[in-house]
Amino acid sequence: MNTPTVTIEAELRVPIATALLARFDVPGPADHTYQEKDDYWLDLCLTPRPNQTRARYRDRWGPHRFERVGPVFMLPRGEALQFKSEGGSQASIICQLKPEPIREFLEQRLSWTDRRLQASLDISNDNIRGLLRRLGQELRYPGFASEMMAELIAGQISIELGRYCSAIDEAPASGGLASWRLRMIDERLAEVREAPTLTELASLCNMSVRQLTRGFRTSRGCSIGDYITQSRIDIAKRLLDSDESIKAIARSMGFASASSFSYAFRRGAGVTPRTFRTRVLRGSH
Repeated sequence: MNTPTVTIEAELRVPIATALLARFDVPGPADHTYQEKDDYWLDLCLTPRPNQTRARYRDRWGPHRFERVGPVFMLPRGEALQFKSEGGSQASIICQLKPEPIREFLEQRLSWTDRRLQASLDISNDNIRGLLRRLGQELRYPGFASEMMAELIAGQISIELGRYCSAIDEAPASGGLASWRLRMIDERLAEVREAPTLTELASLCNMSVRQLTRGFRTSRGCSIGDYITQSRIDIAKRLLDSDESIKAIARSMGFASASSFSYAFRRGAGVTPRTFRTRVLRGSH
């Protein structure tokens, strides 16, 4: 898979943050992981994100739990975020915040619960978005006392970010599934064998099929059927990026024949397994 090429078009460093105007170019399907060890990473995308951009917290979530990435996302320091997309280009305003100001303003450390991690991938906060755009203006058109202005803006972003995270309700979403149920579903979907039935998943979660389907949509924002399909496609793509025969892959995934596997894969991925292997995978290596 391809990794992005990053071009830094402008940069401004102040004691509590580094602001960047950056362009990311990915020539084809991408699957890469990024980890910021020291700072909080805030990204405001100025253009549409590449098609099918999704991400998962690699060390926190199951291998098939990829969530949509919104126009503004935040990566906490120390967390590893795995991105997948179909490739393309994007321009972003990036603010790398030092952790000390956030701790100072909040007078406590932020604990990164599952709810907060999910909310971090799509920050729908107008104050944070507006401050990032203001920071972008200082990057493009630096004026008098630009560094002082950037530091003030970064401080305001730290406060707003802390408020945003603190305001996230720690209780389970109304009608949603508990985190242990979502984890069991992800673990079952990660197994390379036949697809689970809704009855099987409901039994794992100790609930009815109706409760499962309703709760899953509330928790993940999509139907459980679509989620299962995408998980199966992701497994198949990973297996196709190996020397295993298509017939063997079909058998390991519980299909009665290679033709039925090919039909299902084409419906989900838009190309046959053979085409995906020869044109998409080999073209990207």
